[in-house]
Amino acid sequence: MSKTDEQLTRKAKDAFDASVDSLDAATLSRLNRGRQAALAEAARPITQWLRWMPVTGIAAAVLMAVIMLRGPGDIDVISAPATDLEILLSEESIEMLEDLEFYSWLATQELDGAGDFG
Repeated sequence: MSKTDEQLTRKAKDAFDASVDSLDAATLSRLNRGRQAALAEAARPITQWLRWMPVTGIAAAVLMAVIMLRGPGDIDVISAPATDLEILLSEESIEMLEDLEFYSWLATQELDGAGDFG
């Protein structure tokens, strides 16, 4: 710290101490109660977190055990996107896209129950 910084710090501390010395007892008491309440409130979330920490640790351990026991080969791969891609790449999909309005109309008729033709 430079000399001017130290002087500024000392002047600020002296001004603060002088303002605190001029406070009456009721104000000092009220400030002290507020400080104690703030400290108690600040300590509360830490105790709540510490209360849930063992449960969180157990849940994480169980999850890791399940993942490790299943192994990478046991994971089911969803094949729907590949099937959709195969349909879109086939030659029949071009014909279906040309008649898309008809298929859309047909789907709405089946949903409405008006698809009975006979």
